[in-house]
Amino acid sequence: MPSVKPSFWQINACVRCVRQPASVHGAPVRLLSSSSTAREELQTQPPPPPPVPAPAATASAPNDSNAATAENPEYMKKWGTLDPSSVVFKRDERRLLRREGLQPVGSRRRRALLRRSANTPDIPFEQLPYQCFQEARKILLEDRQEKLKQIETQTLRLKNLIAQDPAVSGGQAAKEARMRSMRNYINELVILADINDPVVKKKFEDGQGDMNKPIYRHLASLKWRKYKRLVLEQRISQMNIVPDLLPALDLAADIDLGFGRKNIPPGEFVDSEMSESMPRLNVQCFEAGEKLVSVVVVDADVPVPEQDGFTYRCQFIASNILISPTQTSIPLIRIDQDDNKITDPAAKRIVLPWQAPLAQRGAPYHRLAVIVLEQKDAKALNVLDVKRTRRHGFILRSFVDKHQLKPLTATLFRTQWDDNMAGVMERAGMESMINVELKRKRLEPLPHKRRTERMR
Repeated sequence: MPSVKPSFWQINACVRCVRQPASVHGAPVRLLSSSSTAREELQTQPPPPPPVPAPAATASAPNDSNAATAENPEYMKKWGTLDPSSVVFKRDERRLLRREGLQPVGSRRRRALLRRSANTPDIPFEQLPYQCFQEARKILLEDRQEKLKQIETQTLRLKNLIAQDPAVSGGQAAKEARMRSMRNYINELVILADINDPVVKKKFEDGQGDMNKPIYRHLASLKWRKYKRLVLEQRISQMNIVPDLLPALDLAADIDLGFGRKNIPPGEFVDSEMSESMPRLNVQCFEAGEKLVSVVVVDADVPVPEQDGFTYRCQFIASNILISPTQTSIPLIRIDQDDNKITDPAAKRIVLPWQAPLAQRGAPYHRLAVIVLEQKDAKALNVLDVKRTRRHGFILRSFVDKHQLKPLTATLFRTQWDDNMAGVMERAGMESMINVELKRKRLEPLPHKRRTERMR
């Protein structure tokens, strides 16, 4: 087969790739003059769906109930009653999601089992009259009893080790390492004792699990790591949050971001008018105990035309926020309202107030990273000391090292110039930026390319 000779354009592209300078952290330097605008990016925001026409209002509708029933077409009413806890077929699941906007509860196998036992609603789930099910439960109960005996034995050994002299155990460091290993083994036995219990799995699928118990935290962690954590890691690495902001990030908690009533997936574009107000966060940690965390929002793409590059800006900092496996919500708006009632500046939790993300006309999109940082030993930070942080030129690495913080989890969203950005700039007191448009510099071609252009 004859070899394919590379074209002149391919060689030219390779030369440009080789000549790209590298930054201190190993990633290629992003120059403002060579950065494409938001509309030129490969990953563009999908076009919004066409608006759904509202149903024609009739003069014969006497009250709101008739208007509510007219929302669904006639063919949807023929589908009958769809129960989220008993639909079995895929067609009914799609109809339930389309008409009611509800997701089915639990697995399809479990819903089929509950549908068959609908005639005997007084029988508990663990006493369903199925011989194979009951025989399997007997085996699981025997295994659970063995695990409970092992837990009692290991707990007694741990108590004896705690009361033992460190000199007998080989020193204080060796004793603490052995105690730590025994505690981890006991926690593992506690999870193994209940992980096969069908009642536990049923409660977890129904969303009724108690996150104070290790088994439900373990199941929630497994579910999160199978999909949501992978997507979040992909977005963080794809958008170069690591290493642009942090050298490394090991996600240890689930995080959900939203503005108003809209949930924001990681990396999605957010309308500038929507991001003018503070977001809402929901952080689900999978470790026992309470934590004090700080929330930092950083704009990683602030253009600096004089230096032909970008810098960072801190949009928001909040510290000394308490979270736990059962207390997952971080209501920033409510925290801001409570801080307005406090007269002591050292007792406030909002360190730097929310600043609306701004993107100039013609500039590339801005990456807004929302990072949750765990405070060391759950100790409160000095708010007056943190308040000295500069917004412009904010370096997250230095902030983490200075206050001895540990990255717990992170997410991000993006913003760009849109129809509402001029109003946001005007309300933020940035009227001078409204009519400013950034344009890319025309790079001088290489000598061999100049000759080609003259020959044309």
